[in-house]
Amino acid sequence: MAESRILTIDIGGSHIKATILNQAGQLQVDYKRIATPVPSSPGSVIEAIRILLQDFPGYNKVSVGFPGYVKGGCVITAPNLGNELWKDFDLQQKLTEVLQAPVRVVNDADLQGLGVVSGKGLEIVITLGTGFGTALLLDGYLLPHLELAHHPVTKKKDYDQYIGDKALETIGREKWNVRMERVLEILKTVFNYDHLYISGGNSSKLSFELGEHISIVSNIDGIKGGARLWQDEFTV
Repeated sequence: MAESRILTIDIGGSHIKATILNQAGQLQVDYKRIATPVPSSPGSVIEAIRILLQDFPGYNKVSVGFPGYVKGGCVITAPNLGNELWKDFDLQQKLTEVLQAPVRVVNDADLQGLGVVSGKGLEIVITLGTGFGTALLLDGYLLPHLELAHHPVTKKKDYDQYIGDKALETIGREKWNVRMERVLEILKTVFNYDHLYISGGNSSKLSFELGEHISIVSNIDGIKGGARLWQDEFTV
C-alpha cells in the first residue's frame, strides 16, 4: 500500500493552517496559514483553503479540525464563524468533492487532543483562542465531544464569553488570568483529570504558575492529530 500523505487543516476563528503529515504524524511540508475570511461563510472558507493549498504537494487523505460541534462530518454549530451560515453544512462531503480525496472532519480541539495526549488516563485538552475549545480522551480514545464553551460559568456568561478573545481584550491580561485560574480550578474539580493540556494563541498569555499535571503545548504539536484521525476508533 502507498504511504499515507495526510493533508491536515486546522480551521480557526483567526487563521486557517495546514500541513502534510506522514502516517507517524511527522510534518512533510512547512506549516502554512492564511487569515480566516470575514464573513466566514462556508464558501469563503473553502475558497481560502483552495488558496492556501495552491502550492502544496500531493496527498491522499485529508483531516480537518473545525471550531464548532461536528457530527458525522456535518457542522451543527459554529459560534465563532457564524452559526446560521454553517448550520447543518456537510463540510466533510463538500471538502471531499473539492479536494478529491477522502476527508474526515472533527472538532478542532478534538484534533489537537489526538495530537498531544499521552494515552494514559483521563486527559483534557483546552484551546485558548477566539473561543474556548475542549477535548476529552480516556486512555487515548477520543470521547464524544462536549461543547463546554457554551456552558454557563457565571449567571450571564458562558466560557467563550468569559475567557475568549473578546473578554481578554475588554478586561486585560491581569483580570483575564484571574478568570483563567478559576476556570482551571473548575475543570480539576469537575473532571478530576490525570493531565490537562493547554493550547491556542492565548496560552502564552498565562502568567500564573500551573500545576504539575498541566502542560502548555503548541498548535504544531496538535495538528499532528491529523494522522491519528485515520487510525481506527480515533485512538492515540
